[in-house]
Amino acid sequence: MAEEFDDPFKELEQSVMEDMKRVYSEKTIDHFLKPRNLGEIPAPDGFGRITGPCGDTMEIYLKVRDDKVINASFWTDGCGPSIASGSMVTEMAKRVNISEAQRISQHDVLTALGGLPEESEHCALLAANTLKEAIKDYLAFKKEPWKRAYHRQ
Repeated sequence: MAEEFDDPFKELEQSVMEDMKRVYSEKTIDHFLKPRNLGEIPAPDGFGRITGPCGDTMEIYLKVRDDKVINASFWTDGCGPSIASGSMVTEMAKRVNISEAQRISQHDVLTALGGLPEESEHCALLAANTLKEAIKDYLAFKKEPWKRAYHRQ
């Protein structure tokens, strides 16, 4: 009888996980529950912010040295698939050169996550486009970094 009261939410948690596994891949669930690279990078070399048509906003921060992404992080106010997509796209962008990172597409993010339901595929597009926006920001100030001090984010 005492075992019933040890963890009253265990049954609910198991039920939620079973429901998630019917809809999302294990990779997506892992990146949603344990997102990588979550948070802001102080004084980023590249920053992008996009609000998608669903209302989710994503931000991506980049640190770049010798045209190679040495660190990438994200923040979103979105749903689980948005969190997983931001986590995955920043993992994919780290340790690659800018031109490779610029080619990361919605399809690449979807493939890396093991797919998303059709109604959530736009989350991967939001992540890929926000990464491109951060790269665009980096490239805009690359030759004249002093201008960043005067740039409003």
